[in-house]
Amino acid sequence: MEQQAVQVDLETYSCSICLDLLKDPVTIPCGHSYCMNCIKTHWNQEDQKGIHSCPQCRKTFIPRPDLEKNTMLAALVEQLKKTGLQAAPADHCYAGPEDVACDFCTGRKLKAIKSCLFCLASYCEKHLQPHYDVAPLHKHKLVEPSKNLQENICSRHDEVMKMFCRTDQKCICSLCSAEEHKGHDKVSAEAERTERQRELEVRREEIQQRIQDREKDVKLLQQEVEAINHSADKTVEDSEKIFTELIRLIQKRSSDVKQQIRSQQETEVSRVKELQEKLEQEITELKRKDAELKQLSNTEDHNQFLHNYPSLSALSESTHSSSINIRPLRYFEDVTAAVSELRDKLQDILRDTWTNISLTLTEVEVLQSEPEPKSRAGFLKYSCEITLDPNTANTWLLLSEENRKVKRMDQLQSYSRHPDRFTNCLQVLSRESLTGRCYWEVEWRGELISVAVAYKNISRVGCGNECRFGCNDKSWALRCSQDSYRFVHNNIWTSISGPGSSRVGVYLDHRAGLLSFYSVSETMTLLHRVQTTFTQPLHAGVGVGLKSSAELCKPK
Repeated sequence: MEQQAVQVDLETYSCSICLDLLKDPVTIPCGHSYCMNCIKTHWNQEDQKGIHSCPQCRKTFIPRPDLEKNTMLAALVEQLKKTGLQAAPADHCYAGPEDVACDFCTGRKLKAIKSCLFCLASYCEKHLQPHYDVAPLHKHKLVEPSKNLQENICSRHDEVMKMFCRTDQKCICSLCSAEEHKGHDKVSAEAERTERQRELEVRREEIQQRIQDREKDVKLLQQEVEAINHSADKTVEDSEKIFTELIRLIQKRSSDVKQQIRSQQETEVSRVKELQEKLEQEITELKRKDAELKQLSNTEDHNQFLHNYPSLSALSESTHSSSINIRPLRYFEDVTAAVSELRDKLQDILRDTWTNISLTLTEVEVLQSEPEPKSRAGFLKYSCEITLDPNTANTWLLLSEENRKVKRMDQLQSYSRHPDRFTNCLQVLSRESLTGRCYWEVEWRGELISVAVAYKNISRVGCGNECRFGCNDKSWALRCSQDSYRFVHNNIWTSISGPGSSRVGVYLDHRAGLLSFYSVSETMTLLHRVQTTFTQPLHAGVGVGLKSSAELCKPK
């Protein structure tokens, strides 16, 4: 009774706005009391309307009433605090839409902290107390708050279901046990729960073991990631050092060649200038002699001429033209040719070496990529929907079935002109480009077809090998006839043995450079596998012979 009185006081002396005990209580004209700050805040929000109301009874006041502290009520609240009255429950203690509410609270209900499987009711802390204080209630089963207590009541007999029918695998009450479940294998719900609990624990142990195993796998994969990153980082660092050394060596050789050329240039220029000076001196001497001879030739006095003629000095030995060897330009052209030859050899070495490096990298990628599936169901996980591109189809080919089927016709088809069209080869490419992992199947009829993949830049004009699927380095093809298979790439043909089938499966792992062809029937048989490096996205291709057709199957 004391607790009930306290609860009444709690509700009476609480502010309906903040739900706490009144602070500086004021009583408005309608008789309701509030904390002064709470009602002021409420009325401040209503000022723009010009009408002020009571939050509880909604009575309006014009003008806004003046507020005075209710000293008697304030004194009473303080006295109640001293006698042990606690603040009203905080708002978060009340049950919300997602919470289980106490079944015994009146008015605004508090959150339940326990549910009783015997009483089939939920209790807040206050109303649960009798289950702890009253001896007969100690045997009741208390559980975490549950909204599903009514599911424990038999809808037919309105009785708690305490039994379990193993025959029908359902919970039942005692009346159900004696009526429609008579003669069935029945046990108590507790006994069934005990057995199921054991099974559950076994399953949990299995799950926990699998979790541990998967965590170990994750740890191993993490270690592998770290190892890959470490190896890649070290390889990049080492490669940069090696290439830096190569660049430094080439720069050193370039500097040496430059120095030798400049040295030889200086020697040759010095030699030429020396010969040039010698020739210029000879020219000067010859001009002086010519002037003397001219002067003597112009002497009119015969006796004077004959007197001076013997005194003429003999000409010095002339520089022979054969000593002038103009060869520096040719000399340096030979150097240029030698350096060009070195460049070509380095390019050949780098190209061959780069091919080896790329193959090595491809092998690393293959090791890290997912393995090829082992069953058709596994392949179908990578199924992709592929359609044929009408702009690439040869004019003797008819596309149908939403551009998934192609057939060789006896009459030309009315396609518009397009630069992507195969002009002579009876072939067509897919509209979609293929990267990553892809799988598709081709159903064929007739005498001869080609199931292929090709780069988009494969030639389209003419009937040469540069256009035909498999006869160049831009396409790979499996030729299928009634009695044989042949694989072709870069015009290298390989005969293949395998079971005849009207359906061919193609698996592509572009990143790993893997291309596989399968004969598909009740089982899948590998016909041919290619391991290479794809440098561009691929397109699926189909070539069709006389009286033949092929269809790209829809993924299933």
